[in-house]
Amino acid sequence: MNVKWRDLFPEPIRTMLGRMPPTLMEQVEEIRIREGRPLEVNAGNTYHFLTSEGLPTGKPEEAYIPQKEVTHRLLDLISNHSLYTLEEELRKGFITIPGGHRIGLAGRTVLSGGRVEYLRDINGFNVRVAREVQGIADPILPYLLDMKSGQVFHTLIMSPPQQGKTTLLRDLARQISNGSKLNVGDELRQGVRSRLKVGIVDERSEIAGSYRGVPNFDVGPRTDVMDGCPKAEGMMMMLRSMSPDVLIVDEIGRPEDAEAVMEALHAGVSVIATAHGRDLAELSARPALRTLITEQMFQRYVQLQRTSRGMSFRLADGKMRGLQHTEAGGEAFG
Repeated sequence: MNVKWRDLFPEPIRTMLGRMPPTLMEQVEEIRIREGRPLEVNAGNTYHFLTSEGLPTGKPEEAYIPQKEVTHRLLDLISNHSLYTLEEELRKGFITIPGGHRIGLAGRTVLSGGRVEYLRDINGFNVRVAREVQGIADPILPYLLDMKSGQVFHTLIMSPPQQGKTTLLRDLARQISNGSKLNVGDELRQGVRSRLKVGIVDERSEIAGSYRGVPNFDVGPRTDVMDGCPKAEGMMMMLRSMSPDVLIVDEIGRPEDAEAVMEALHAGVSVIATAHGRDLAELSARPALRTLITEQMFQRYVQLQRTSRGMSFRLADGKMRGLQHTEAGGEAFG
């Protein structure tokens, strides 16, 4: 496993992480560093505190406690010694570093006109380790393709946070862009069309893991990425300038997101989007998404859930009729 993300941590945290049991290290998803409070690790969706020896413990009093000197060094490292160049990232509350790893930040906000201007006195860090799992979309991709029209079905993927939505989007982009062969039932069919043009609107730099605009993950040979751009604006920019066959966007939910999705659908561009929610009932409670659902703008719904074996998928068509329930093995991060 590529563990270069460990290099961003100052000592002694870097050494502690290196001493973690290998099986735990392979499953690390988040490392939470809170000044003056126990160091916490999320591995395989299970939370552990970490001792000074790098051993997991359930007792906070046994855990390593990072102090101000360590958190200041961490902030210096992740900002490449130039915190003043990260004004926009500090306003949004996260920084993306090479490899597509995202670091959430917590501290004291400075307001201007009632809006967050930037973040200061930063004392909390949530390092989300990004991984790609190629092939994770295999069980569901055939059901997202309309062989008659030659299009990708408009698709909404739903789940609570950290169930694997972003990982799934990443593999869907790669496979649709590649034009993979697809196994549908007992028939082996060629993809809808080979080498579809994919446009990714990646507001948080998580799907493609871009660093300075260049994707760190394999999102396919005919994929364009609008990185660090608000979703609604990014979708419209893609439609105007890049003529995608498929638009991929993560975590829609605001009214302007819904409007941009409808613009894309009416322009004949397929949309694959994700949203936070356990099921359609939860999504329908959000006004921006309710319109998209009640007007049956999506032709496929994918409900996913983390399991001990990987991912569990439930699929339905635009009229909420069930299509398939299947599982994919392997890790599911995102």
